[in-house]
Amino acid sequence: MQKLTPQQCIILTGFTGILHGEFEWFHQDLERRLDREVQTSELGYPEFMAECRSLYEEDFNRLMPE
Repeated sequence: MQKLTPQQCIILTGFTGILHGEFEWFHQDLERRLDREVQTSELGYPEFMAECRSLYEEDFNRLMPE
């Protein structure tokens, strides 16, 4: 079994809402994708997390082996 890369951790966190790896990795990437600062309290809102999930869906699908 191989360890996940930081990028894989970020994608899995963004898509599933379950933290993989370091929170800072995910938070920084999410702010880059949204092009704005993100308050950690926003992560508690289901509507916001659904928006996040959509930002990571394409990358998540590419993680899956064909």
